[in-house]
Amino acid sequence: ERIRAGGAGIPAFYTPASVNTPLAEGKEVRKFNGRDYVLEHAIKADFSLVKCHTADKYGNLVYNKTARNFGPVMCMAAKTTIVQARKIVELGEIDPECVVTPGIFVHRVVEVANPADESKLVAEERRYPWV
Repeated sequence: ERIRAGGAGIPAFYTPASVNTPLAEGKEVRKFNGRDYVLEHAIKADFSLVKCHTADKYGNLVYNKTARNFGPVMCMAAKTTIVQARKIVELGEIDPECVVTPGIFVHRVVEVANPADESKLVAEERRYPWV
């Protein structure tokens, strides 16, 4: 939520999620309607590194499955977004209704046609650096 807030231009928000936990220590707590809330400040990033399934040359992005959960908010919260795309297509090839992240939030796109599959690497117990 802190990353989403940063991308949306919201500087801070109150949440009940961390009340009475170590995460609330030293933070402002306010009571609303008889319930305590902790003030959390938004997070912004200098860079975000995001993967997508398809991108066009303007940086419009389409994700595969759960990549859609993290990618869009990170693109919005970063000053510079670099995207690894499985496929880069020509302008107009992506249906505008399918675009999840518009190109205004993307600064660089790199095509990696056959990226390493993390789940396979974990199953094979492979680690970086490759030895």
